[in-house]
Amino acid sequence: MSSSALDNEPQHTNEPQHTTQTPTSPSPGLSKMGLTAWIALLVLLGAELMDMIDQSVVLTALPAIQESTGAGPDTVQWLTTGYSLPIAIGLITGGRLGDLYGRRKLLLIGTVVFTMASLLCGLAAVPGVLIGARGLQGLGAALMIPQILATLHVTFEGQNRSKVFGLYGAVMSLANVLGPVMGGLLTEADLFGLSWRPIFLVNVPVGLAVLLLGRRFIPESTVNKAARSDLTGMGLSALAIVLIVFPLSEGHVHHWPLWCFALLATGLLILGVFLRHQKHKQDNAPLVPLSLFQGRQFSGGTAAQLMHGLLCGLFFMTWTLYLQRGLGMSPFHAALAFVLLSLGELAGASLAAKSAGRFARRLPQAGALTTIAAMAGYGIQINASPDLTLLAMTAPVVLIGFGLGMVGGPLADLSLAKVPHRIAAAASGLFNTAIHLGIALGTALTALVFFATTNGSPDAALNRDAFITVVWWVGSLLTLMWALMFCLPKHANTQADRATSHGGGACSRAPPPHSFCAGPDEPARRGTPPA
Repeated sequence: MSSSALDNEPQHTNEPQHTTQTPTSPSPGLSKMGLTAWIALLVLLGAELMDMIDQSVVLTALPAIQESTGAGPDTVQWLTTGYSLPIAIGLITGGRLGDLYGRRKLLLIGTVVFTMASLLCGLAAVPGVLIGARGLQGLGAALMIPQILATLHVTFEGQNRSKVFGLYGAVMSLANVLGPVMGGLLTEADLFGLSWRPIFLVNVPVGLAVLLLGRRFIPESTVNKAARSDLTGMGLSALAIVLIVFPLSEGHVHHWPLWCFALLATGLLILGVFLRHQKHKQDNAPLVPLSLFQGRQFSGGTAAQLMHGLLCGLFFMTWTLYLQRGLGMSPFHAALAFVLLSLGELAGASLAAKSAGRFARRLPQAGALTTIAAMAGYGIQINASPDLTLLAMTAPVVLIGFGLGMVGGPLADLSLAKVPHRIAAAASGLFNTAIHLGIALGTALTALVFFATTNGSPDAALNRDAFITVVWWVGSLLTLMWALMFCLPKHANTQADRATSHGGGACSRAPPPHSFCAGPDEPARRGTPPA
């Protein structure tokens, strides 16, 4: 549900490229925005919409899924974590594979994986199959997401590119609203007696359309002499993250046995091995350029982004359980609460976009403080009124969204502003990975903060009390995020200052979500749509 810089297309300077490749001109038909270009654009936006909706569509369906499959609290967590973790782990590698082997090819492969996984989700009869299928969905999304932004960026130029990224921003905003609404509507409609299953099955025809039309209309593009994938680094990071997240999710179910602490310790040890491996690969296309973290602006901003994801992962899943179990709302009425928050988020993001570059860190910090105040008011309101109505909670919910909307774009802009062009793509990938990793960790944290109290019980009082605890935790995480923003610049720099003084290139301004900052000068081989 969190927003990134939806409207801010990466800006570029005339700084020489740090590569030896030579760009070629784009396909004439696409450059002029002809029929082929529009079809390609619709296919790419449709693929992105499908990926983004699936991050939130499951939220309003969680109680129904738990009741029909007999899933426990740990399973409910993994339905969200299982999707976010593969994206966090595979996002950067997915982008590099597209550069090496062709973005259209990787997009179509990712679409096949995502579509088949969606079908498997819809047919799953037991929780284990559903969790595995959600993991496959996340893997498919990790392959798809980087290719969509990179293809848009190398295919369209000039004013057409501005229009395209404007549409992309609109799609991202739409996905924030559509996900919970679709989840609530389709679950409550109980089409053909399928209950929650259509929230996944609807992806099948969309995925098939992306495959058929994408193969015909999306141009192929690659990068000459692209950096090889650091598969060892990805494997070590994946193993470390899983070994840390798994015991956090499962510990409360098993009453924190010794093996949970052993897994945590092993995960931290492997994390240390990963960092040592990255240190030795700094001159050979590492997964994580450690030099990025030498500056407080990027390191502090990325840490704030991690907190942003963590609080979202903790808040949104427990919020839907509170709305439906603590207040007895239907899936549809719970979805309306998400719409209220999304509308506030859109308003906050619009204000941030209009104020871009004027207030430096004060803008996202003001957003964080607004959210803290709204969250505190919401917590007091919940505690005072056991039967809170949707109308009564409108003000704090909209303000929570408004504050979060003020954070995303400026946080990305300021965090990436001084990144040198030669590592801009890696910086953008890391920054976007941070929020997905935060969501996965935040969802795992629900085991300690929420499910330790409810144990999966539908009892209204238990769910209400547990959610009040969540609200105060979220307030604490917001405070930490606000404090981390002091690492960002106090005064706004001009775009020219950023570009000339700091080598800011592809990421001089905040990229769109999941952007790998390919620029108009990108050293890519661009193809035309196949005949």
